[in-house]
Amino acid sequence: MRAIVRDLLWIGTAVDACNIKAVLDLGITAVVDLAIEEQPVLFPREIIYCRVPMVDGGGNAPPIIRLAIDATTTLLRFSVPTLVTCGGGMSRSPAVAAAALALVRGTSPDTILEDIAKSGAHDVVPALWAEIKAAVVS
Repeated sequence: MRAIVRDLLWIGTAVDACNIKAVLDLGITAVVDLAIEEQPVLFPREIIYCRVPMVDGGGNAPPIIRLAIDATTTLLRFSVPTLVTCGGGMSRSPAVAAAALALVRGTSPDTILEDIAKSGAHDVVPALWAEIKAAVVS
């Protein structure tokens, strides 16, 4: 798991999400799971768990993209410590996290994604990023 905003926002992999002890130890109280290819994680009852299955590329339905962004944005606006995960933690999770942070901060998603990219490995699929940016603008 990689902290994007200290004590508020992390991005990670499906394996990270399965490490429930590590999630709880970090004080994370909400998980936005974007990995369509993974099984849902069974968290303790006190964890908010939003599963929004997305493919890592183009072809995601606009309501699915919007739901992932809106759920993450709402959690951040209410200062809920949140982990956003996908299969490898390098495309869907940084892209959705960047879009949500951009909405919270009133700035460009591209700027936020560039900042996230500087903090660690990333490989955002261009078709996915185009869909996410279109959802932020609409």
